[in-house]
Amino acid sequence: MTLLTTKEVQDLFKVDKSTIYRMAEDGRIPAVKVGRQWRFPSDQLDSLLGGVAPTALTPSPSAPPAGELDLDATLPAETAQTVADLAADMFGVMAVVTDMEGNSLSTVANPCGYFSAVFEGTYTADRCADSWRQLGEEIDLEPRFLPSHLGFLCARSFIRQGHRLVGMVIVGGVAPQTWPPSDADITAVAAETGVDEAAIRQHMNEVYWIDEPHQQWIVRNLSRMSDLLSQLAEGRGRLIAKLESIAALAGADQESNDKETT
Repeated sequence: MTLLTTKEVQDLFKVDKSTIYRMAEDGRIPAVKVGRQWRFPSDQLDSLLGGVAPTALTPSPSAPPAGELDLDATLPAETAQTVADLAADMFGVMAVVTDMEGNSLSTVANPCGYFSAVFEGTYTADRCADSWRQLGEEIDLEPRFLPSHLGFLCARSFIRQGHRLVGMVIVGGVAPQTWPPSDADITAVAAETGVDEAAIRQHMNEVYWIDEPHQQWIVRNLSRMSDLLSQLAEGRGRLIAKLESIAALAGADQESNDKETT
């Protein structure tokens, strides 16, 4: 059994060390104490990440380093947008594809009226990215609906390249059981976004009303959608790595030939 260090798990989940420690202590990820240090069984982490073979954490030297490529290199913008549009149509909510920093790789598909009203004010994409990034830091690998900073619910599922978490499919705009928010919460949203309270109240009920069974159906199928994206990104990454290797070999051969002719 291969045991990973805290640093290796940090690289895997893209969160800080304190988060890894909390996850180990409360049992969210499998871990054992070796002396005073935490160690993490790679096979069990692979299972949490979707059943990737244990050897994926230690690829053979000949394997192309597809996992080292940025997500935007292995997942073209048009593909990300197609997936966001599909998720929005399939689930009847708003959807977006992002990297692990919350930077969007697609536009927000099927935005609810409340989101549109807030975002069309002085609200910035950076603030949305920060909220989406926080969803990525909730390393509960099973998708579930969580409150966003705008009050409605969002859920996310991870996109993987090998053993790395590299992006998210995020759906949201769903009203929680208690809606609309309190006057104090609306005032806070107005202060954060710079949007007039009256405009927020006017569009407050323009969210998606989905019952609990439907929410559970969404999160189950959201995982399947991100798994498909993971396979696409992984396959494209390997292809890019192979093409780069071929180009490097061709360049070396050309350089050698040039030297021989001079």
